[in-house]
Amino acid sequence: MELANPNIRRDAFGKTINRDHSPLLANGLPWFTILLGSMSPMLPIIAAVPVIPPLGFLVMMAWRSLRPGLLPLWAGFPLGLFDDLFSGQPFGSGILLYSLALIAYDLLELRFPWRGFWQNWLVASLFLTIFLLASALLAGADLGLMRAGFSLPQILLSIMLFPLVVSLVSLLDRLRLLRVRRIR
Repeated sequence: MELANPNIRRDAFGKTINRDHSPLLANGLPWFTILLGSMSPMLPIIAAVPVIPPLGFLVMMAWRSLRPGLLPLWAGFPLGLFDDLFSGQPFGSGILLYSLALIAYDLLELRFPWRGFWQNWLVASLFLTIFLLASALLAGADLGLMRAGFSLPQILLSIMLFPLVVSLVSLLDRLRLLRVRRIR
């Protein structure tokens, strides 16, 4: 006598019940990808003007726009601290800018709870521009009109790269929420 219901689909492990998200993936993957992005200044790229976008900040903004409640407000401190260690910026500038960006994004989410692609891209563009110009000012750069133009390629590349980073983060989010078999 067959007790199994033929309408229940079985996966590679046998059953579809008793599945749960991996806590390590669910909680650690966003932090790991942001930290990995913050290590981008270690890439062996030499240029006369800054062109490499701040990938750590870019990935953080992508996670924040894709999953607003995922990163706590205090996450700006450790993420900015790690970014300060690898970016070459004065110590504390990343802590300040990451924290202010998360606070500002949270206030913006409270004021405008709806989200769309264009709104997220516009907000990220504004935050990236402010982040890059404030980073230059905190590093002691003399930003006149001519010298501020040298930051324009980096700002434009960062803005244009944001949708690609959001797409990558959405793929990583699917991996993060992958259900694994719980063994008791």
